[in-house]
Amino acid sequence: MSIEALVEISRYYGSKSDYVIAGGGNTSFKDKETLYVKGSGTELANAAAETFVRMDRKALAGIWEKTYPEDSAAREKAVLADLLAAREAGEEQKRPSVETMLHDLLPNDYVVHTHPALVNGLTCSQQGEKAMKELFAEKAIWIPSTNPGYILAQKVKNAQEDYRAVHGVSASIIFLQNHGVFVGSGSTEGIKEIYRDIIKKLENKIKTKPDFSGESRAAPAALSAALTSALAAALAALSGGKVAFLCNREISGFVKDRAAFYPVSSAFTPDHIVYAGSDPLFYETPNAAGFQEAPLQKAWGDHVEKTGKPPKIVAVQGLGIFGLGSSEKAANLAIELFTDAVKVAVFSRAFGGPLFMSRDQIDFINGWEVEAFRSKVSMK
Repeated sequence: MSIEALVEISRYYGSKSDYVIAGGGNTSFKDKETLYVKGSGTELANAAAETFVRMDRKALAGIWEKTYPEDSAAREKAVLADLLAAREAGEEQKRPSVETMLHDLLPNDYVVHTHPALVNGLTCSQQGEKAMKELFAEKAIWIPSTNPGYILAQKVKNAQEDYRAVHGVSASIIFLQNHGVFVGSGSTEGIKEIYRDIIKKLENKIKTKPDFSGESRAAPAALSAALTSALAAALAALSGGKVAFLCNREISGFVKDRAAFYPVSSAFTPDHIVYAGSDPLFYETPNAAGFQEAPLQKAWGDHVEKTGKPPKIVAVQGLGIFGLGSSEKAANLAIELFTDAVKVAVFSRAFGGPLFMSRDQIDFINGWEVEAFRSKVSMK
């Protein structure tokens, strides 16, 4: 049965943190009448038949015949209303993935969208498009960095039409700058075969891999134990939530000073924003003996005033990173997504170095109700 195959392929990639983390990624299966797409914020690793939302493909196609407001907030609200109206009877309590329309556009029976750090080393790099064309030639489409939702789906629709005009068929691989990759095939084995080829080609280009040896969740050395404890307590008080800590050899290199921290100082993809925030705070702490809470409070206040929200990641010079969240799960997810960003930064060196999302795109994600909903569901 096709739904069983969809569940299997979803769990296959969802269980691999190299491909998706938390509620990231989405999958689908379609026939002529119905699209079965992952529910927003649900985890692929735990996929079951009820994870997927049944969508009326005729109603989805009708969305393209409408005219929506120019204002992004008004447009996305209207599109979401039409997307929810396209749910089939009995699905009213489920919310489909924000990328539902993109899944419906691809003609393939199965579509699997993931965010591998290795892939995003390419899509979040200065020379990503050039490298993609060298590696995949005419087999793939490159979509420039675009806000997710209706506008992204529209860009993919136009790109696919241009591709079909030249090649006579749709592309089965779509690389999204500062986002990830979509892969389509008529079978789940076909999906796996395409992904194996993508990963193999990228691995052959990577010269440096992140070194996560020497990991510590408490303190990197006995000398730093008191400082780590004091900082954790102070950050818990400032954030009003839970705090997690991580240090390893790679992170130590990034927190050496502000210049070293730059490659991970902003957001690579929407998922990084949802779980680890868009603006990590880099704190230049005094030595352990001289730590005082007042300078940290000032740095925190200045950061909130500048960005409009508290950080989810605090990087402390010479020590490591703290993940902050409303729960232990949220704090640890912040750490996990920041670690993913570290991987992306390291892999991007093979393609000219890191490329962050633009400020406008970051602000869009920070204010988008859809991503807030996804984050809320994934934290349950």
